[in-house]
Amino acid sequence: QVQLVESGGGLVQPGGSLRLSCTASGSIFRIVVMGWYRQAPGKQRELVAARTNDGTVNYADSVKGRFTISGDNTKGTVYLQMNSLKPDDTAIYYCNARQLVPRDLYSWGQGTQVTVSS
Repeated sequence: QVQLVESGGGLVQPGGSLRLSCTASGSIFRIVVMGWYRQAPGKQRELVAARTNDGTVNYADSVKGRFTISGDNTKGTVYLQMNSLKPDDTAIYYCNARQLVPRDLYSWGQGTQVTVSS
């Protein structure tokens, strides 16, 4: 299994920027996808952005053009650059890693709080 540690959350004003970082340890070689999810109070956890080993990325419609995912899955690193932040982006952000061998398994970080408020 993979262990994930996030950093970089905080309080920012609307229109501001934050950069989240996540580092994996353990069975890094088994990772096929790394990404970010978020969960706002009273809402379900949702995908924000994900990146496969071949560099294919996928974004939620709500963050396209504002957020950028980057990193190197083979090194167990993933980043999320968040620009033009809105109050609706306020949530706990979770790093995620998926492996398929020996079974389909999702690993989660502990989460980092992002608050967008004036």
